Amino acid sequence: MKFKAIKGHLGIGTEGKDATYVEAAGWGKYRWWRYVLGLVVIFFVGLVVGGIAVPRVAFLLGGQEGLAAVSRLDYAALGPVGGFVAVTAIFPFFLAGILIAVTLVHQRHPRTLVTAREKISWRRVGHGFVAWFVPFWLIAGLGQYLFYPDTFSFNFNFDFATFALFVPLALVFTAIQTTTEELFFRGYIVQGVSLIWSNRVFLALVPAVIFALAHLFNPEASAGGWLTVFFNYFLVPGLVWTAVSLIDGTTELAIGAHFANNIGGSLLMGVAGNAVNAPTLFTVSKFHATYTALSMLVVVPVFLAIAYKVFKRDEASEPVSQSDRIGRR
Repeated sequence: MKFKAIKGHLGIGTEGKDATYVEAAGWGKYRWWRYVLGLVVIFFVGLVVGGIAVPRVAFLLGGQEGLAAVSRLDYAALGPVGGFVAVTAIFPFFLAGILIAVTLVHQRHPRTLVTAREKISWRRVGHGFVAWFVPFWLIAGLGQYLFYPDTFSFNFNFDFATFALFVPLALVFTAIQTTTEELFFRGYIVQGVSLIWSNRVFLALVPAVIFALAHLFNPEASAGGWLTVFFNYFLVPGLVWTAVSLIDGTTELAIGAHFANNIGGSLLMGVAGNAVNAPTLFTVSKFHATYTALSMLVVVPVFLAIAYKVFKRDEASEPVSQSDRIGRR
């Protein structure tokens, strides 16, 4: 199957050459040391500033007991809603660090982490959401019930008032979390390593490896072993969503797909012992690594078929502005 990348124009008076979001790495100021400084900024704001703020969030949620719970990493002690907020509260700080690094260190628009166009196509983001949500939650979710009915249960003691409170929080914090990870792994990291070598295989492998390593300490990784690490972190979303972004020339599909993947786990079906135990509608008592891994072999082709056959990609938008286009070291 041959794909034609969605591209933005490099600019007026440049022989109409198109540019992908990867090539936007050469806009603004882009010397290697700026990417090192950018990483320092991102991790300082995310880990240091965020690390100071999160305990205070826990204190607001649960007082001294909440503060003590976070210090011993016992987020369950804050309750399903409070624990979710405490776990995800650090991502706004990582997002702020990314925006600061791109805007001040590289002096280009943060939008260039997503696309080389004048505007982000939220329609294409929606395509990514639907293309992933439908096959993943039908196969991984409904399939879990069909193959392992004894481990699949509806939360009969479900508190609808708590769930109603949780839904808007889950939508906002999950959107921040997944978008932050996409902007960092498939945006900033891919753009940075593209200055070393622009080979697409290399560009796909580097963020996939880093993404997998960053999630090694998740409870699911410990429960599922190498199968989970390879299929659920390295292959998807690490490798597949990066390859799709490189093919498309934007990270729009990946942003939508990542949100679809995580919001389902926050609202629809949770696995006991996950990093975040949200008040989901259904709960799976045992994580089946083999089934989850095999389901990815079906989900990915269906995702690609929906994304590229069912949905039509947008026409190229307006050319990027002169201020974004000029490369300065």
